[in-house]
Amino acid sequence: MTSDSPYSGGVFFLTVNFPTDYPFKPPKVAFTTKIYHPNINSNGSICLDILRSQWSPALTVSKVLLSICSLLCDPNPDDPLVPDIAHIYKSDRSKYNKMAKEWTVKYAM
Repeated sequence: MTSDSPYSGGVFFLTVNFPTDYPFKPPKVAFTTKIYHPNINSNGSICLDILRSQWSPALTVSKVLLSICSLLCDPNPDDPLVPDIAHIYKSDRSKYNKMAKEWTVKYAM
């Protein structure tokens, strides 16, 4: 992650559960560390197309984790799991960055 990311320096834990029909169904991936992000809710659920409709058996766990990293750096506020955070991201980026950094320091360091 880039050093200017509000999540840089944080250590985030995730669970990865593989269904019995993996790789034909996507793994269930969730954050166990609290994170302030428009596409990750308070349960740790991640709104990411490749974990749902865009899943392909050709995708590896490594590619999934890379996609989650890129989602952290580049949120998708137009398909939010947490509309309030998405609104702040779109309307007041410095407030969003400040909140995300505070949560990172509080929960991930």
